[in-house]
Amino acid sequence: MRLPWLGNSRKADRQPSSSDIFRTEVIADVPVPERDEAVRFFSRKLVRPGKLRSFSNRDLREIVLACFYLAVAAVLPVSSWEAICGWVSRVRRKRHFRKEYPRYDAAVRAVLGDTVDTQSIFAEELAAIHRRRLTLAAHLVPGRRWSPTIRLEGLESLREALRRGRGAIVWCDQFTAQTIMGKRALHEAGIEGHQVSAEFHGFTPSKFGLHVINPPLVKVENRFLKSRIVFERSDAYQVTIRIQKVLKENGVVLMTNTVYAGSTFAEAAFGEHGWTHLASAPANFASRAGAALFHMATLETVPFRDYRAIVRELGSGPKAAASAGMDKTAKNLALQAGYILSKRDHMLETIKLCPGQMMVWSSAARLTERPTEAAIGDEGA
Repeated sequence: MRLPWLGNSRKADRQPSSSDIFRTEVIADVPVPERDEAVRFFSRKLVRPGKLRSFSNRDLREIVLACFYLAVAAVLPVSSWEAICGWVSRVRRKRHFRKEYPRYDAAVRAVLGDTVDTQSIFAEELAAIHRRRLTLAAHLVPGRRWSPTIRLEGLESLREALRRGRGAIVWCDQFTAQTIMGKRALHEAGIEGHQVSAEFHGFTPSKFGLHVINPPLVKVENRFLKSRIVFERSDAYQVTIRIQKVLKENGVVLMTNTVYAGSTFAEAAFGEHGWTHLASAPANFASRAGAALFHMATLETVPFRDYRAIVRELGSGPKAAASAGMDKTAKNLALQAGYILSKRDHMLETIKLCPGQMMVWSSAARLTERPTEAAIGDEGA
């Protein structure tokens, strides 16, 4: 089954050549008998590369915000940071509510139900994204003495998996604190991770952003990593080889739950009546290499003072996948489907703790029913 061209239709009308164009096809609907539900797998093929803009309007805003937060981190006490981020997040709040809130409201209600206060959650997310920027600034200011409490749960399970000698994949959710504080939590616990990262990782996808705005974030993250494996669509084979090598050496690979860099992803029911999209690469590597697969989410329990990093081992694929009569491709998809549903369950449980810190929400409708919609929060996430 083929779907029409995917992308943000309004953005495509304004800037027809700035975004990549993909064709998405349904690969298979894979049932998971013990869950009494199915996972739908998609392929995502690039058919027309976009033209990378030299500069965007977002670049100027990000420069101003970066300079402002560097000054805040250097001069003002930590006790004032939360209030400052809240104040700055209200500057353009009306515009965000006008342009982004209607879709956000529908997506969040589809997951959490109609009784939730989506306006408050949306306002919390806007403030949390600004705290993410100030967290980066706090790591960049020389001599800044900032030592928040970071509690890592599930470390012993991760160490036990490494004692088995097949490596581990840590599948990270896109909460605002995960980018830096999640990596820092693992690093301070003695876990040296290898991050799989898209080339355009950071705040803005332009040439200027790639060379000027995004590098500070990458530099700070790299302090807490053993290496970074940059994903390039044209060289996916070499990336796969590097990941397999790390796992064979009993290393830890960090993957972020984003469907935008890979060529395949999956869709599963989510919450009350919503749908979520999950990268299939972590489940694929785990099922093929026999590596342990972990869910990870990092939450900001007290802004700038206390963080909670949650690591949980995901359940294995369905028992039906072990059937001798099943071909390797079907077996692999069945194993992936089991992992994906386990990941979905852990992600939903964590979202309910801090919904205002989740940066990416899928739509209330299935992908096949909304071919021109993008996931909420995908731009710049």
